Amino acid sequence: MKTSRLGKKRPLPALLLACCMAGSSLLPLWAGQVQAAEQETDTLRFVNYRDVRDLNPHLYAGEMYAQEMLYETLVDIGPDGYKPCLAESWEISPDGKVYTFKIRKGVTFTDGTPCDAYAVKANFDAILENRARHTWLEMMHLLEKVDAPDAHTFRIFMSRPYYPMLTELGVTRPFAMISPKAMKNGSTKDGVNAFIGTGPYKLTKVVTDEYAVFEANENYWGEKPRIRRIVVKVIPDNQTRILALEKGEIDLIWGKNMLDADALNKYRNSDEFDIALSKPTSTRQIVLNGQNPVLADINVRKALQHATNRKAISRGVFHDTEPPADTLYARSVPYCDIDLAPYAYDMKKAADLLEKAGWKMGDDGVRAKDGLRMELGLLYNSNSVTEKTIAEYLQHEYGKLGIKVSLRGEEEQSYRDNMKNGLFDMIFNICWGMPYDPQSSMAAMRQRVYGDYAAQLALPDKKEIDAAITEILSSTDEKRRQELFTFALTHLHDDAIYIPLTYETNKALFSSRLKGVGFTQTQYEVPFSKMYFEKQ
Repeated sequence: MKTSRLGKKRPLPALLLACCMAGSSLLPLWAGQVQAAEQETDTLRFVNYRDVRDLNPHLYAGEMYAQEMLYETLVDIGPDGYKPCLAESWEISPDGKVYTFKIRKGVTFTDGTPCDAYAVKANFDAILENRARHTWLEMMHLLEKVDAPDAHTFRIFMSRPYYPMLTELGVTRPFAMISPKAMKNGSTKDGVNAFIGTGPYKLTKVVTDEYAVFEANENYWGEKPRIRRIVVKVIPDNQTRILALEKGEIDLIWGKNMLDADALNKYRNSDEFDIALSKPTSTRQIVLNGQNPVLADINVRKALQHATNRKAISRGVFHDTEPPADTLYARSVPYCDIDLAPYAYDMKKAADLLEKAGWKMGDDGVRAKDGLRMELGLLYNSNSVTEKTIAEYLQHEYGKLGIKVSLRGEEEQSYRDNMKNGLFDMIFNICWGMPYDPQSSMAAMRQRVYGDYAAQLALPDKKEIDAAITEILSSTDEKRRQELFTFALTHLHDDAIYIPLTYETNKALFSSRLKGVGFTQTQYEVPFSKMYFEKQ
């Protein structure tokens, strides 16, 4: 992904520097433990809001940036398409159902175990043993069997062609390779004995909820990383992370949810720090549940679209670091560069739609129709200050139209459970992001994975949309595939079931000494291998 760098002119505020110096008592115990390492230019001090957790690559609890450091997949996803990784080459049968990979010779896991075709098969066997856990990926419904005819050859057999196959094989979870010796009785579904991969780094130490240390893999088969050691410190609080960066205790803050717009704006002109922004990674949106009796009326959904000031949200909440979104996916997403008429911000048009549809304003300022009051709930993740801020703004804006909106924040797991089960009127969500969009995220619309299924269930064209998506996934004709994507995305847009808000961007704030900071084709991978410190 291309990186946008913002200028740097303004020195750090003296008050903030004083606060940093005075706040040394706030430093956790790990500061002294890694002090010596921190003085070296081959050590990068990174930060995350929580611990690395369980780094089993076949499950989903661990931090993806850490899994990306340890493990590799058969193929990589680059800016120009697929690249060899653990597979040095591959062939696809004429019918699109058999994939034959030639496994790179001489690659070993960091425990010394060869990463050959037999090790790859052991990983796929472990993944397939827990197939039900991975059915959010369409390929898991189509994968029939795997084999390894020899140490250098690995094959996958599908029931029908599946065009996103290489994309899904290129994402870390669940298709990254772990050493078979680290598995528990040949399985990974109940955990692993150690986090052993073939990647550019290996995990050498973890102090739970304090820090983790990754060292460069001295036997790495690819290009060796220039930074030999990554120390990941756990700092949950945003302001404390900023203070640690200013004091020189960390070198890099990275991630779309690790930095708010105010912080980026504050250091836009700093000499000591650089800022980087990615191209759009995903779409921040509100999902409307079409099964709700109020939202079942398409005129209400379209009125909400026109009552949403996306430019004001982009400017007021994100200081233009997230551009306003007019469509479910950005035009930069494959197959999504299509002409869809935006729902322009127009409160009069929104009011007219409601009036003509028979929703009349009551004496209490709330519209009603046939005894049904226009009352809706908006569910958000209580851990997200951003969602709460946007929710309060929209509550006020929609209220001007006579739509009474009640807000409810829930902790992340409860919020996700309600979304999956369709227990919402309106709910915040994001697209899956690259490289899962649009094919994997749209495939999941046909089943109860997130809120999409419930939201779309009452749409009169739901069957046609699902049928188009199903054909997309098995189509081998590029022109036909684009036609089907255009059909499905146009119908979803016209159905007004999603309110796009902004296109999320990945963000980084870092020491100006650190170079090579950027972004990859996956929004969760921190490209440590490309980073280096400028010599003083």
